[in-house]
Amino acid sequence: MLIQPGELLSTINYPSDVRKLDPSQLVQLADELRQFIVDNVSVYGGHFGASLGVVELTVALHYAFNTPSDQLVWDVGHQAYGHKILTGRKDVFHTNRFYGGISGFPKRKESEYDAFGVGHSSTSISAALGMAVASHYKKENQKQHIAVIGDGALTGGMAFEAMNHAGVANSNLLIVLNDNCMSIDPNVGALKDYLTDITTSHTYNKVKDEVWNILGKISKFGPNAQEIASKVENSVKGFLIKSSNLFESLNLRYFGPVDGHDVTHLAQIFNDLKDIPGPKILHCVTVKGKGFALAEKDQTKWHAPGKFDKLTGEIHKKVYDVPQPPKYQDVFGHTLVELAEKNEKIMGITPAMPSGSSMNIMMKAMPDRAFDVGIAEQHAVTFSAGLATQGLTPFCNIYSTFMQRAYDQVIHDVCLQNLPVVFCLDRAGFSGADGPTHHGAYDIAFMRCIPNMVVSSPMNEEELRNLMYTAQLQKEGAFTIRYPRGNGVMPNWKTPFKEIPIGQGRKLREGDDLAILTLGHIGNYAAEACYMLEEDHVNAAHYDMRFVKPLDEAMLHEIFKTHKYVITVEDGCLQGGFGSAIIEFMADNGYASKIVRLGIPDDVIEHGEQHELHHECGFDTQGIYEAAIKLLEPSGVLK
Repeated sequence: MLIQPGELLSTINYPSDVRKLDPSQLVQLADELRQFIVDNVSVYGGHFGASLGVVELTVALHYAFNTPSDQLVWDVGHQAYGHKILTGRKDVFHTNRFYGGISGFPKRKESEYDAFGVGHSSTSISAALGMAVASHYKKENQKQHIAVIGDGALTGGMAFEAMNHAGVANSNLLIVLNDNCMSIDPNVGALKDYLTDITTSHTYNKVKDEVWNILGKISKFGPNAQEIASKVENSVKGFLIKSSNLFESLNLRYFGPVDGHDVTHLAQIFNDLKDIPGPKILHCVTVKGKGFALAEKDQTKWHAPGKFDKLTGEIHKKVYDVPQPPKYQDVFGHTLVELAEKNEKIMGITPAMPSGSSMNIMMKAMPDRAFDVGIAEQHAVTFSAGLATQGLTPFCNIYSTFMQRAYDQVIHDVCLQNLPVVFCLDRAGFSGADGPTHHGAYDIAFMRCIPNMVVSSPMNEEELRNLMYTAQLQKEGAFTIRYPRGNGVMPNWKTPFKEIPIGQGRKLREGDDLAILTLGHIGNYAAEACYMLEEDHVNAAHYDMRFVKPLDEAMLHEIFKTHKYVITVEDGCLQGGFGSAIIEFMADNGYASKIVRLGIPDDVIEHGEQHELHHECGFDTQGIYEAAIKLLEPSGVLK
């Protein structure tokens, strides 16, 4: 089912077509663009509220600036659907986030209009500043460089580092602050309050409008007009509202706040700002989910709702006749509360993902013991380390892909001090439709090389609960528990807690012909593959190792003494991962079995459903089965 664009949008293939329009047509274009997004996402799914909130902003940017020559960088990028539709991808937009289709985020190799690939927050100002400095160096002084960043992403420390640099760099940079008080969940912290002060100061806004009207007529002052205007503007800001001084103290000229849904006014403002040299920031106030009432009302729910009925607002959910396994994240959330009720030292920390990680369960049940620290992964880790120094047991829940942003803090602030911080890495392995920016491919490799660190992964919900129970008993040393996005395998998952001896695996199946060693949820594929191999008269042993650090050396000695053929399976990178750890053990102990490692190859794996990506990389059930047959073919084991 292809969605047909509106009458005006159907004539727009590239931003050059937008720039041919009369300003009076921009409202119609914005309306049709918003409807096209609603129609497509309701049928095909995807991110929703963020893109609806920047429709007018998107149209105005492409109308006023000469993209792609002018460089437009979107922070995070899940709000860039309108941008994609206006930049040559309207006819393929229905493939958004599907296997083999266009990416859900801006991507340089996908379009020349995607000036910078994004997916993680708070990178836009740094990237745009780098582009601006490069243009200045190459004497391309006519080029404009625009970073569009939300107030949520602005809480990331990297954004402040970039603004600090921008203020002293001779750069032609415009920062567009898309202020809607939301990221995925409501924003937190002092920055949110400060932006609210600006946008709600009636005195400031009234006087600001009057002063801007005066400044528009100040040309009679001749050559000194710009200097006089600047002094008047800055004096008004400094006198009426201290908050504006945050940006101005960084030497960023601050303009706003302005209505982010007035497309014609935005286009005029952007045209005016092009003539003002140096780094500057335009503060736009928007509503996430604008134009779709339910999305405006419940912005977290409608961030990425899946398929829905655009008329009734009913979100389509699969209905099952029998109980289904829960999501791993929900098992984490409920188990954490259950443990915290028994252990008063447990604290919960998440960097801006309370609903995505299910930390919101503890935040609701124990608001004084669970913290959303904003988009600040580095702070989340070191904050957890600080809690641990005082005898508390922090459970720091971070998506695997975002833990990459806090790696130094894990080493320097936690492990070098041997502090008992529990890292619960959600979305380990393939993240699905979010694609390579969000895949949790590397955590096994980068965590297992750090001293004073345990690295584990549960095969099911019961194992997750038991690993969490075991982790909170430790008095020193970091403890990593990684688990995937999506559902587990146990409908009846709430089992009694059992302590797991650290570094102890478990043998799930006997077999003499072949040993299959797995880590984590991906072991469920191996269990199925063993049954398939049995039909070919292959007796495969299956070992759920549970820990990649420390390894169960006693079990590995048993395996290598009795098995000539070994397969390792992991949903992480092959370089330095679980399979590499097994080969290291084999080499260090003088064994010479034939090993095949299955996992994520040394390549960028694009987006798609998890099972599609597992199949592509050859470690789904069929892939494990075929690898075993290929390994055993020369041996004579196969009859």
